[in-house]
Amino acid sequence: MRIIQDALAAPEQTVTRDAFYPTLERILILAPHTDDAELGCGATIARLVEAGREVYLAAFSRAEASLPLGSKPNRLGEEFVKATDTLGIVEERAVIYNYPVRELTYHRQEILEELIALRCKIKPQAVLLPAATDLHQDHQVVHLEGVRAFKDITVWGYELPWNHVTFSAHAFVTVQLRHLQKKWDALKCYESQFELGRSYFSWEFIAGLARVRGTQVHEQYAEAFEVIRVKC
Repeated sequence: MRIIQDALAAPEQTVTRDAFYPTLERILILAPHTDDAELGCGATIARLVEAGREVYLAAFSRAEASLPLGSKPNRLGEEFVKATDTLGIVEERAVIYNYPVRELTYHRQEILEELIALRCKIKPQAVLLPAATDLHQDHQVVHLEGVRAFKDITVWGYELPWNHVTFSAHAFVTVQLRHLQKKWDALKCYESQFELGRSYFSWEFIAGLARVRGTQVHEQYAEAFEVIRVKC
């Protein structure tokens, strides 16, 4: 198994910034729905923000059809704003589109055009998006169109275990407890998802998965990624 540890992370202790991607300053995270980025790579986002990197986040659906009964339509959008603020993402660097949940397949060309516009505006040096083996139909669209739009730069896929039959953990970003706590604080902003009883919205799950991934690289905590392309 090929391990590229800390490739997207800030320097800590004896690890210098020049050890990995010395010019990496702008990272774009793609999320099919409002909570996917926080679930898949929230601790990594926290570490990147802490390191002073420019982190951009684009979510493609407010998932209005997946809200608890009686919720106002923009509830997840408002929760997204609180969550990204909790992670420290600058307000102008977080964008949310309003494509209908579970129907991104019907909007592939529009989504590709949105991605190309982001590419031209942000000029990211790395993109994090759902992994290739994510089975959710919306996640597949964002993965495929994301790889299409950003095929000439570094692209990694984050894991959402409940959507995978298999997942190739090629790269591990080690994180500290404070980064994991930031991730959890961001997830707590999604009160609507706690109301729905999502099993993966729990500290036990978030910390447990981070411990498993950390153990794989002899660290306390980590988040794992599929390596799709690397440009150094």
